[in-house]
Amino acid sequence: MSAKTKAKCMRAMVYAGAAFTVFVLLVLVGYILIKGIPNLSPELFAWKYTTENVSLMPALINTLLMTALSLIIAVPLGIGAAIYLTEYARRGNRLVKLVRITAETLSGIPSIIYGLFGSLFFVVAMGMGLSLLSGALTLSIMVLPLIMRTTEEALLAVPDSYREGSFGLGAGRLRTTFKAVLPSAVPGILSGVILAIGRIVGETAALIYTAGTVPEVAKSLFSSTRTLSVHMYAISSEGLYINQSYATAVVLLVIVIGINALSSFVAGKIGRRNHG
Repeated sequence: MSAKTKAKCMRAMVYAGAAFTVFVLLVLVGYILIKGIPNLSPELFAWKYTTENVSLMPALINTLLMTALSLIIAVPLGIGAAIYLTEYARRGNRLVKLVRITAETLSGIPSIIYGLFGSLFFVVAMGMGLSLLSGALTLSIMVLPLIMRTTEEALLAVPDSYREGSFGLGAGRLRTTFKAVLPSAVPGILSGVILAIGRIVGETAALIYTAGTVPEVAKSLFSSTRTLSVHMYAISSEGLYINQSYATAVVLLVIVIGINALSSFVAGKIGRRNHG
């Protein structure tokens, strides 16, 4: 087989894989929309949850609170760790390799394991109980390796000439990192944050053990709550509100797509400004 024929075969395989991925995505999204949109009703957005309206509004607010609190904890830690590994630690350092292997290993651990850890450590040992804070701390640990690794790759992708030029102008390492390197890596960092948001919003197993399933808006950090994904799991497992669970899935899908679109727009704006 000639090189030209091999190239054509590889191109065909790539196109076929891309087409299949898009097809599966469209089928899933279309199925959710077809099953869920007809079941959307004003009762689902009532402020208070009851067995008659099974309102998703408390869970929606809790989802936003859980996402914000988890990111407040995980993003600074993840970005700070990535900055140290790429800008301050010596390249080829054994500690750096160990941290990278550990982060990649943690990224593959099932979420229910994080939930059991959070239940034993935050809920029981730390005495936080089933609460918004316990859930947020557990989720922050879960997405921390993801944010750290994507930030590290984004920083490594910045050309060394940026650093050398900044050093040549007399800037120190700290100013070089925050004035020359980080702005160029922001689009890649935001990509990791987007992935983290998607995992937080869609998480169920870890939150059942740490945040609970109370269908009320959290009154404090130590209130037991449920997010949209847990809400959808709870009402669908009862077998009485299947139609409402489809409607909840539509709302969850819209939120994830909206957050991703907004983050991509911000990343694009920042990227164009930096290159301009």
